[in-house]
Amino acid sequence: MHSVAVAVVSGTAQFELAVACEVFGVDRSAMFDDWYDFKLCAAEPCPVRTAGGLVLDTPYGLADLVRADTVIVPAAGECAGEHGPLIDALRAAYDNGARIASICTGAFLLAEAGLLDGRRATTHWAHAAELAAQYPAVDVDPNVLYVQDGRIFTSAGTAAGIDLCLHMLRLDFGTDVANTVARRMVVSPHRDGGQAQYVDAPLPRCDGETLGPLLDWALARLEEPLTLPDLARQANVSVRTLVRRFAAATGTTPLQWLLTQRVRRAQHLLESSDEPVERVASLAGFGTAANLRQHFTRIVGVPPMQYRRTFCGQASASA
Repeated sequence: MHSVAVAVVSGTAQFELAVACEVFGVDRSAMFDDWYDFKLCAAEPCPVRTAGGLVLDTPYGLADLVRADTVIVPAAGECAGEHGPLIDALRAAYDNGARIASICTGAFLLAEAGLLDGRRATTHWAHAAELAAQYPAVDVDPNVLYVQDGRIFTSAGTAAGIDLCLHMLRLDFGTDVANTVARRMVVSPHRDGGQAQYVDAPLPRCDGETLGPLLDWALARLEEPLTLPDLARQANVSVRTLVRRFAAATGTTPLQWLLTQRVRRAQHLLESSDEPVERVASLAGFGTAANLRQHFTRIVGVPPMQYRRTFCGQASASA
């Protein structure tokens, strides 16, 4: 049985801690054989108070963490020098062959332990610059949801911990099990893109006007060969003005937004129907199956039929 230990320190973030508990700590042995042996391991004398004020009392400590197969460090703020015993335990666990993962600012503890030196890693976008400044030996990527570099795993902030934990679950038990757990949690088995789309960048006002009606109009006509002039006429503005307003309101271009929505439409059709790829391409506005395969593979990372094989069965079962 694969053992998973989650490090708990004063100030541990509750959501990130709960993510690890939900994915690995819920007993699913009735559904899957050889489920995890899960332990919350206090890195200091109990009781331990989380960032939200919850008080945890666990019989497990750092000795249990060092012996685990997987060690997870949830967010605990930028706390250099505050958790010496845990830092030593992380090094020992890694030397014992453990898989080490951090969620959000837990990456700072991994970096302090030297486990991220020379590695690519990530953390919450709001803390990425500080992580890179404090630990220049770490190759910090602020744009991704999670990173796997050998036996070291790091994730971006908060909900990205779900993506990382499901990824590790997928490595351990396969796609079908990960998809089943994801659907039990009512989350996506895999999110496309990175955390750059969530960066807090206030958008300028667009003269009191909104693109909402135009976007709704376009979404209802994705199968049509929409052009920039078509969109501009519908919005009753020039093409140049439309492009400027689109960039201000969405951070992208009208045609790139259309492409993204068409890919999402194709994903939905591949998951929820048995339409042939040629028909999916037509309904999603790509025209031909070749165009669909080209754009879908580039954006999603897998060809349409591989995506369908991965998700269609689970979608049908859930339906």
